[in-house]
Amino acid sequence: MDSDYQHILIAVDFSSHTEEVCSKAQALAQRNNARLSICHIVEDFPLTDFAYEPMISVDIDMREALLEAGKKQLGKRAEEMGIPASQQWVECGSPGHNLVRIADENQVDLIVVGSHGRHGIKMLLGSTANAVLHHAHCDVLAVRLKDD
Repeated sequence: MDSDYQHILIAVDFSSHTEEVCSKAQALAQRNNARLSICHIVEDFPLTDFAYEPMISVDIDMREALLEAGKKQLGKRAEEMGIPASQQWVECGSPGHNLVRIADENQVDLIVVGSHGRHGIKMLLGSTANAVLHHAHCDVLAVRLKDD
């Protein structure tokens, strides 16, 4: 059975554990002579009350600002790792859903994700990591992270 990985996708949340997740993925990529890609999903929180139109425009501006900040941060990380711009994705939406779609669209055969993010272990295991584990069509490596 051939378990060599050709294309590894790293999902980062820019928490203090990003370095650990990236290092693990980089080591795997070197061992398998695999291509690395990296992504960050800005979670799209729905507005609770659509009666306030000004809030919606603020939300759109905030989303743009978060995407822009995410692109800058991801670009810096990717450059350090030698990952080209064509292999970087920053999107807004559902992290679990978007990670699986990006992996499918780009023939990724391993997704590397931290086992908890900035919202704490319960929230991430209940949503992002869980969604990725259950819906990905490729292998998933959940890097076990220690709390700060």
